[in-house]
Amino acid sequence: MNTSRLYRNGQLISGKFDSNEISELIQEPDVCLWIDLQNPTEAELQHIADEFGLHELAVADAFKGRQRPKLDHYDTHLFINAYQTLFNRETYELDVAEVSIFVTDKALITVRDDDKFDTNKLQDRWDESAALAKNGVAFLLWGLLDVIVDGYFDVVQQLDEEIENLEDLLFAEARQDLVIQKKSYELRKALVILRRNATPMREVLNPIVRRDIQVIGNEMAAYFQDIYDHVMRVSDWTESLRDLVTTLLETNLTIQGNRMNLVMKKVTSWAAIIAVPTAITGFYGQNVPYPGFNAVWGFWVSTGSIVVISVSLYFAFKRRDWL
Repeated sequence: MNTSRLYRNGQLISGKFDSNEISELIQEPDVCLWIDLQNPTEAELQHIADEFGLHELAVADAFKGRQRPKLDHYDTHLFINAYQTLFNRETYELDVAEVSIFVTDKALITVRDDDKFDTNKLQDRWDESAALAKNGVAFLLWGLLDVIVDGYFDVVQQLDEEIENLEDLLFAEARQDLVIQKKSYELRKALVILRRNATPMREVLNPIVRRDIQVIGNEMAAYFQDIYDHVMRVSDWTESLRDLVTTLLETNLTIQGNRMNLVMKKVTSWAAIIAVPTAITGFYGQNVPYPGFNAVWGFWVSTGSIVVISVSLYFAFKRRDWL
């Protein structure tokens, strides 16, 4: 066991106990345990499974990992799979930490493959709400799910701030198209991962809120309802941000198209101006007699025509904002 806790009559008795004591402890009335297993061997996990009578399918899911967020009902316990999320502002990547949870009438058992899951924050949450510890396993489960869902809130708020910064960058005078494109796709990817892990939590919490699970008492029902409301808000917020990022991508493409049209308009305008002297000099370059042929005044007429017509076209295009 990486970490553990022992509660008796709603009071924290010990922050550590030996796994060999489990058989005796679970026989005592008003005892509640938290057992945390980090990267356990198959034998270690099987030992805990034998102590609490955990179903072999749930044990296999916890050992293999990479399960979708879900809630499975068994005769003597529940199995929950969930993910904690953390947004890295430097790399724009969304880190996830998987945790498998067994909920029995006497214990909350968490299984993790690594140390990404922040158990210190979890224990702080329990200590801050010690008055609810009398509710036993329901209290421990509430603290765990509350920390996970609060993590979703932190991530979605950070993503919202990054999208606002991206909006400012999108309409800045000194545009950086490559940076905008890169950040847009990175934020969209992070939102997809968050949605994949946060949205299914509605199905995890829904049976708890409906009180289909006996381990949850009446006093804790309101607290689980609060978590459920937070999950719904995160889900809706995530969908809104995904739509907003899509809109930003489309707006960026539209701005690029408008800029390209402006460039083409300017190039076409300059081409029209340049075409005037080309046409006049081409006309006067004919090897046949014409008005002003082989005369000084013909040179000045052609030169004056070039200057007057070119300047007139320039100001006409400028007035129409084509240049």
